[in-house]
Amino acid sequence: MFRNGVAKLYSRQAVSWQRLEARNGTHATRSSALVRLSSRARRLPLSQNRSIQTHTSFEPLRPPSPSSLGKPKAAREFKRSRKWGRRLLIFSVVTGVVYEIDKYAFAQGIGRSLLTFGTGLFVALDYKLNFRAEPITGGTIEDLHRRSAERLFELLRANGGLYLKIGQAIAMQSAVLPPEFQKMFARMFDDAPQDEWKAVEKVIRKDFGGKSVEEVFGVSFTGEEGKGLMERRARASASVAQVHWARLPDGREVAIKLQKPEIAKQVGWDLWAFKVVMRIYTWWFDLPLYSLVPFITERLMLETDFESEARNSEMMRQLVNSEPSLKGRVYIPKVYSEFTTRRVLVTEWIEGVRLWDKAATGGRWLGGSGAGSPGVHGAQLQFSPADWEAARRELRVNPYKEKLKPDRETWKGRNGKGGLGLSSKEVMTTMVDLFSAQIFKWGVVHCDPHPGNIFIRRLPSGKAELVLIDHGLYVYMSPKFRHQYALFWKSLLTFDNKTIADITKEWGIKAPDLFASATLMRPYEGGDGTTKGHIMKELKGKTPAERHYEAQQRMKQGIREILSDEEKWPQELIFIGRNMRIVQGNNQFMGSPVNRVKMMGNWASRSLFQDTNLPWRERMTNAWRHLLFKTVLFATDIAFYTFKIRQWLGWGGGMEDEVEARMKSMAKDFGVELQHEVFEG
Repeated sequence: MFRNGVAKLYSRQAVSWQRLEARNGTHATRSSALVRLSSRARRLPLSQNRSIQTHTSFEPLRPPSPSSLGKPKAAREFKRSRKWGRRLLIFSVVTGVVYEIDKYAFAQGIGRSLLTFGTGLFVALDYKLNFRAEPITGGTIEDLHRRSAERLFELLRANGGLYLKIGQAIAMQSAVLPPEFQKMFARMFDDAPQDEWKAVEKVIRKDFGGKSVEEVFGVSFTGEEGKGLMERRARASASVAQVHWARLPDGREVAIKLQKPEIAKQVGWDLWAFKVVMRIYTWWFDLPLYSLVPFITERLMLETDFESEARNSEMMRQLVNSEPSLKGRVYIPKVYSEFTTRRVLVTEWIEGVRLWDKAATGGRWLGGSGAGSPGVHGAQLQFSPADWEAARRELRVNPYKEKLKPDRETWKGRNGKGGLGLSSKEVMTTMVDLFSAQIFKWGVVHCDPHPGNIFIRRLPSGKAELVLIDHGLYVYMSPKFRHQYALFWKSLLTFDNKTIADITKEWGIKAPDLFASATLMRPYEGGDGTTKGHIMKELKGKTPAERHYEAQQRMKQGIREILSDEEKWPQELIFIGRNMRIVQGNNQFMGSPVNRVKMMGNWASRSLFQDTNLPWRERMTNAWRHLLFKTVLFATDIAFYTFKIRQWLGWGGGMEDEVEARMKSMAKDFGVELQHEVFEG
């Protein structure tokens, strides 16, 4: 009943609503009247409500007529929002499509290049603003070097592939970089992550006309009788390739080097990005860097061509076997050309001790009298029936992670603490002889002789055998340049400044004393010292921050002077210097057991009269001079054994340590802080 009364009250007010609409012509007035009426009805006493409950019958609410609503208003249009929304949608779709194409067609080459440009420009801008005695953004020049080194290191590690090769090249030349770069880039030699088996298997199928791994190498992944074996988990992984162990049906154990599938797609983009960044840096920092880029990129491209690596390996094998002083002391693994393509390289498997394992190299020999390391001189490695059973069991238990190659380390004894029983002096003598012959006699230079690429084995005679692997990065010297370089080295040790000046002038170098020190990797004391004297005069009376800045500015000028004539400068010096730097680091790592400078000087002088391209009379003259030169080298022996006695007595380091200390002192005057721990990590 109460509800009927309220409904009646609403209906009686309908007339009032119509009158209000006619008077005001707006719907808003009606709504406000309805609100007031509702609130008034709620305030009425109960007695008043009951007095109007039964006057008339119930009438429902009626909707307003269309004419009472007034003219319709046009909907608001968001033209600008829709326009930018469409643009955002198109941009998102295009970006997604480009990303997918880049991912599958170019192995993220475009994205890697954009990351390179962004990081490179950011670092360049940072140096442009803050490379001064008092940086604009605060801090010091050391802080600038540190954050730049971190950015570049993260870029190289994130991009991987050839970027790691570039980073390793920077690490080996880090002696001329600030210490912050040296510490950061020493970690570039860590193993790279390996690709999954399914990915690298496609490389074999593509390079061998669709044949499977089993068909190409005659192996079985189930241990089938009469078939060979192959590990699908890589034994080693580097920036460009990874290495798998295999035993062929005929009993040969091989190392199968497979290029990572993404490298072929990335190499073009990576080298293009490298060229663009170096071009920008050449222009921005006024340094003649780009002139070196074509030669460097050509060498890096050849590192991705395994057929070229096979040719280098065979060439070095022939040269070593033809050199009486090295044959039997140095071994180059055989290459199996029937299995070799541009992306697949199959060589003899090498059992041995890495150069960096000093404990295993020098430990006591427990392999028995008259015995040598497994595989010396290319002997076939033994694989017993028990090894076959263990391999089949491993294939069943750990597929795709199998370890099928038997451990051949019985020479270490039961406790595993034995070694090859070799002296570090013998090992380093063989190494310096090998690389001196490459540079001064043959002109065919292996430019990546770091400890991971050198194995040491024990011959049955108790002597050392050095095995050199990874022949991808080579430099071939012309006869004229090889002759000049040998004469230059000999002149450094006899203080023949006129010859040094003549050769460096022909090479377009305006700072012969600085270049001489860089070549010897020790201060050259035979020059007139004008470069150093000029630097010290400029730095006199300045604050430490100003001295640091001015010294590094002078080092920048020194680079310009060394590379002053881009057409004359022999670009082979980049990689020859890398070779010599690594050999020097190896000698220091082994405790400086040999007089490296004397040995290289002796090879340089000897090559001048053994060079068959020279006239007979000139060769005889050089032979006489070589005899005189050997007396000069006697003085270096006195210095070497003096430092050796000090080292034995615990009064200091060996000759290489002393050379490094003096080089650090001299380099500090040039604004460079040397830190030679290049093999950390």
